[in-house]
Amino acid sequence: MIEAHEWYAARGPVLATRFIVEVETVVERIAAAPEQFPVVHRDVRRVRFRRFPYALFFRVADGRVYVLACFHSSRDPQQWEQRS
Repeated sequence: MIEAHEWYAARGPVLATRFIVEVETVVERIAAAPEQFPVVHRDVRRVRFRRFPYALFFRVADGRVYVLACFHSSRDPQQWEQRS
């Protein structure tokens, strides 16, 4: 997420701010109901950003949400499996 934010910041502060707002929105959606998102591998779930080509991969364990990866949609989606 840091690299993505830096990339958008290099293109303009408004775009960088929009990216951060989108990240916060996605995190709020996960916090509200993590089970609404599809399981994509074992117990790992994915939520796609609405306005940017990114997705967060996360797992829920012991009532907590653990973000495993944030990937651009053009990257190999199986790369996050190395982090799970």
